[in-house]
Amino acid sequence: MANILIIKHGSLGDLIQANGAMEDIKKSNSNSHVVLLTSAPYFNLMNKCPYIDEVLIDTRSPRWNLFYLYWLNKKLSSYNFTHVFDLQNSSRTKFYSKYFLSEARWSSTITTLETDQKKSDYDQEPVLKRMEIQLKKSGIKILNLKKPNLNWAIVNIRNITKNYFNRKYILIFPFCSPKHANKKWPYYRILISQLKSKYNRKYDIVLAPGPNEIEEARLLNAQTILDKDKSLKIDQLISLIKDASFIVANDTGPAHISSHLNKAGIVLFGSHTSARKVSIETDKFKAISVRDLNLLKADAVMEEIKKVLN
Repeated sequence: MANILIIKHGSLGDLIQANGAMEDIKKSNSNSHVVLLTSAPYFNLMNKCPYIDEVLIDTRSPRWNLFYLYWLNKKLSSYNFTHVFDLQNSSRTKFYSKYFLSEARWSSTITTLETDQKKSDYDQEPVLKRMEIQLKKSGIKILNLKKPNLNWAIVNIRNITKNYFNRKYILIFPFCSPKHANKKWPYYRILISQLKSKYNRKYDIVLAPGPNEIEEARLLNAQTILDKDKSLKIDQLISLIKDASFIVANDTGPAHISSHLNKAGIVLFGSHTSARKVSIETDKFKAISVRDLNLLKADAVMEEIKKVLN
């Protein structure tokens, strides 16, 4: 049995978005043992993924940590991988392709570029289009890449949600990684007040903060969903999103989960990137894109929500 390696370190949204590609890789290599190299926070989730046979953790230690690089190279080499699908396409994985697994056939952005094509031009294409081109050039039959199936990640969270609400809910993701503060829309508190005023008889307004967002969530005057005072696990978060009536989010992991579950909702974009480039819009999940998120008022977002939730 041949061993195949997929590299996708994260982030959460990118990992979720790559699930369709992982399914296509597995189905095109059904008799192979498919291994995922990813980051520690996603180990438990991806161990459940039916398209992945084994999950390895890459701590992504600094490259001056020669002991770690030696260990990782030795670990990966022990599998005798015949093919590596680099879905991360980072400077780190480019380093791996140069110094690790030299006998394996690598599939990456670099191997995908046409002779006269610049990487800077290629990178302007939507991420799913780039992934499709990469896999097609590697002989993968594309069936699921643009429609990842996340049903495998769904769990029953009724034992958690029953402690907070018993009706339909609007799910809000007002948070952002500190290093991506430019993605954060500043008017969620106002929007939550407007949503409560308009929809209080029909919907609960719900927040699902990450571990470092719990205190911030408590300042926003909405139901903060926790599991025994801790943030929801990723599969629990996916399940909460699946059952929501509507989503409002910044351009973060939960927004990508919402998109690939084809939920009704809105994601808010400033000038940091475009909805087209990150392949996030669907027929139900739409983007509001502005030059400066600070200039996007709550009234404007509320008007878009009312078009769906009359």
